[in-house]
Amino acid sequence: MGRWQPNARGRLEQAALELYGERGFESTTVAEIAERAGLTERTFFRHFADKREVLFGGAGQLDELLATAVAAAPDRATPIQAVTAGLDAVAAVLNDRRDFACRRQPIITANAELRERELIKLAAWAVVLADALHERGIDTSTATLVAEIGIAVFRIAFQRWVDDPTAADLRDLIRASLDELKALAADVPGDPGDIRP
Repeated sequence: MGRWQPNARGRLEQAALELYGERGFESTTVAEIAERAGLTERTFFRHFADKREVLFGGAGQLDELLATAVAAAPDRATPIQAVTAGLDAVAAVLNDRRDFACRRQPIITANAELRERELIKLAAWAVVLADALHERGIDTSTATLVAEIGIAVFRIAFQRWVDDPTAADLRDLIRASLDELKALAADVPGDPGDIRP
């Protein structure tokens, strides 16, 4: 094996996804991933801290992208429009990695530890969004509410995107989910006393 291997990270990702799909996440070892990729374990650990990181790598870059996009939203943007700008920025990156995202999701769904890690990632995104809104002058309570709504919208849109191979653009599904939310909000009565059994 040569000392220099082009696209080692991509090869390791590909090998890991194949093995996770064939054997399951828990039954796959780092040694097997490295062997499948034609690389060494040492090379694996240059790129990933552990085998979970294959599925969660780049989280810090996405956090930064979210915050930057919210900050760059026009001054006249409402809080939900600013959050949507952040989600759109992340969706653009994910659109370019559609195959990876679609192959990754069933692996996450099949493993309780990975599902928990995914929820932690989404909770961290909500904090990033809320902080970015707060920087725009939105009060903490409103910023937190809008950020959590944004993450809920993203989760629904993302699941639809990975479940539907004909859905080309995640941003379109985010917009559709927001439209559904607006329609539901329009049906909410102004006074809870208006609700009749």
